[in-house]
Amino acid sequence: MPNPPQPARRRLLDAAAPPLSPVARQTLLEAVDLGWADPRRLYAEGRRARALLDGARESVAGVLGVGTDAVSFTGSGTVARQLGLRGLLRGRRRVGDGLVLSAVEHSALLHTGQWHAAGGGTTSLVPVDGRGRVDLLRFTAAVSAGGVAAACLQAANGEVGTRQPVAGAVHACRTAGVPLLLDATGTLGRDDLPGGADVVVADARSWAGPPGVGVLAVRTGVRWRSDGPADEHEHGRVPGEPDVPAVLAAAAALLDAEEHRARRASVAHALVERIRAAAAAVPDTEVVGDPVDRLPHVSTFSFLFVDGEALVHELDRRGFAVASGSACTASTLEPSHVLAAMGVLTHGNLRVTLPLEPVEADVDAFCAVLPETVAQVRRVLGTEGL
Repeated sequence: MPNPPQPARRRLLDAAAPPLSPVARQTLLEAVDLGWADPRRLYAEGRRARALLDGARESVAGVLGVGTDAVSFTGSGTVARQLGLRGLLRGRRRVGDGLVLSAVEHSALLHTGQWHAAGGGTTSLVPVDGRGRVDLLRFTAAVSAGGVAAACLQAANGEVGTRQPVAGAVHACRTAGVPLLLDATGTLGRDDLPGGADVVVADARSWAGPPGVGVLAVRTGVRWRSDGPADEHEHGRVPGEPDVPAVLAAAAALLDAEEHRARRASVAHALVERIRAAAAAVPDTEVVGDPVDRLPHVSTFSFLFVDGEALVHELDRRGFAVASGSACTASTLEPSHVLAAMGVLTHGNLRVTLPLEPVEADVDAFCAVLPETVAQVRRVLGTEGL
């Protein structure tokens, strides 16, 4: 395969876990000097770290619409998901051992469901339609069954962009008396956050915060109990003390993302429309996800007779960073459980997640190069014209 001309710069179109935003980077650099001390210490440096941590907690709580005592910081989004769900199951163990999830939840929640089932619990996966939206009638029936301890639903799917019927799920769970965990990753800082959930979890990387910071919010009155040893940190929900500088950077990035969200979402939505149209114009292509009721910054499509890994590598050679496969498994090149649950093509898949500040020229360049890139990979694989 001939080497294409080297581009003048890289074009990042995989911002599901992007570099730090300028606000997050500047805050992190300053916080390393200001917030290094143990916030439990009573001397001046410790009190300053405590004040900074409390301010970050208050900022995140304000965005989530919960009290400051509800918010705990974890070491990652995965940890937040696992602790959030395990705490609900532990707190409701006298009610029953049932767990309800959609089939397209993040792998951390699906793995927790498998762990729960292996320990004797009951885990029910609710199917989704061809656009990735959970079947609300079946979700309602599942949470209404006796002995259900907890339910999980994402605000929107970060892999195909489809928003979930959260309001209906909240109503179903409240009617059944079942607490609902809402995975807000991919939505916070990007889209309107649905209300009414009992537990909210998120990953700071999704709004260009630092890696290593997850958010776990448990509303007052929710029966949540740690299933691990007692620990005095983070309201007893998370073992170990938080990384204060990283938490400060995450909070600052979230406030910045929320402040500019409406403008950025409008721009991103229009650019994703271009990407979807460009992909649809390529022969033997399936553009997936809801075309209207979706996150503004995510687009996914699959090409028949094409290997996703080969596409990623060829686009990378041309200067474009895009993703393929599952958005949340250990290897991004594994077949996507989300696409499989939707019943759509799982191979030859590409996913574009636009940065917080999308660059129109990058999108135009991607749309221009996409048809020839797909054709080139098909020629190399010997599948062109099949």
